[in-house]
Amino acid sequence: MDIVEHMRDIGRRARVAARVLARSDTATKNAALAAIAAQVRASAGDILAANALDLESARSSGADAAFIDRLTLDARGLEEMAAGVEQVAALPDPIGQITDWNDRPSGIRVGRMRVPLGVIGIIYESRPDVTADASALCLKSGNAAILRGGSEAARSNKAIADCVQRGLAVAGLPADAVQLVGTTDRAAVGELLRMNEFVDIIIPRGGKSLIERIMAESRIPMIKHLDGVCHVFIDRDADLDKAIRIADNAKTQRFGTCNTMETLLVDAPIAARVLPPLAAIYRDKGVELRGDEKARAVIPQMAPASEVDWATEYLAPILAVRVVEGVDQAIEHIARYGSAHTDAIVTENRARADRFLREVDSSSVMVNASTRFADGFEYGLGAEVGISTDKLHARGPVGLEGLTSQKFVVIGDGQVRT
Repeated sequence: MDIVEHMRDIGRRARVAARVLARSDTATKNAALAAIAAQVRASAGDILAANALDLESARSSGADAAFIDRLTLDARGLEEMAAGVEQVAALPDPIGQITDWNDRPSGIRVGRMRVPLGVIGIIYESRPDVTADASALCLKSGNAAILRGGSEAARSNKAIADCVQRGLAVAGLPADAVQLVGTTDRAAVGELLRMNEFVDIIIPRGGKSLIERIMAESRIPMIKHLDGVCHVFIDRDADLDKAIRIADNAKTQRFGTCNTMETLLVDAPIAARVLPPLAAIYRDKGVELRGDEKARAVIPQMAPASEVDWATEYLAPILAVRVVEGVDQAIEHIARYGSAHTDAIVTENRARADRFLREVDSSSVMVNASTRFADGFEYGLGAEVGISTDKLHARGPVGLEGLTSQKFVVIGDGQVRT
């Protein structure tokens, strides 16, 4: 296979399909989404069989538990996948909406129309659910999608992409609207990153090494996040029952996700009250604790934390714990070591909560809630195509609106400028 010509052919066909999608009405796009969801349900057996083969290969190659967790599909996950596609269909269609009308002294009316970005390249690893989520969001927002999944999930991605293709056909939309790159050759990624005449934006979802490579090589703007070093700060005025419940869930509900807490910060005046019950919970759930001197003074069984621990996204049952002197030190710690992904404070003190919301410069900042809520589905966006810690053009979970732009529209009645 000539990788360059293969990828450029995909790009050309995606650009043509993007023009068709941009003019497609909401009913047609929703019909395609309904058909995709139906195909996922009807093909559940085939998808799970393909996933089982991917899992067998991953285990035989020595993949770790977090990797296996991200790769695994089950019947419940497939139903959630289909429901997520249907939820996207139920969302308002942003395309064509005109807002901010402004009547000018010249007599012209100026507004802003929401429009698709065009062609979106999505590069992802070990998460076959991204195939359905990305397809649904790109389709509803009027964008063509080029999907390049990892070799570890090739069979699963193909089975899901086949469902997408059948759904597009039911609605009479072009098959090229969603294309799964048919080769796992790494050179295909490099070529995709150079196709700026065909691709408008790149969205990477994967490990740090993948995203660092894309940042170094891409000629195309990106929506991305590099790390998920998420924090929960338990303030001295926290409700301790809430604090324990939130800190437990934020770490142990799932270990291998980017919105899982990796560092727990505890205000010094309540450390002796909150750390022992939390340490017992973490011990029972197999979480290794690594603490600073003050935390280890309360829980001597903790391993000592190193400087590296504060900036590490473990994606594993390991938690760094630091005792801090108030909200100022907590905010300072997050600014120094955080990744601008998701950070939470647990407190009943409104003034401190407001300070935390204003001063923590992350894409999601929470009060009295688990960091695990940083998710497009939980935010009411339907599925998400990824999380952005950039400040331009989208930030936080990226749903439909994040996959669109705006253009100015002007309505006149013969006016000329003098």
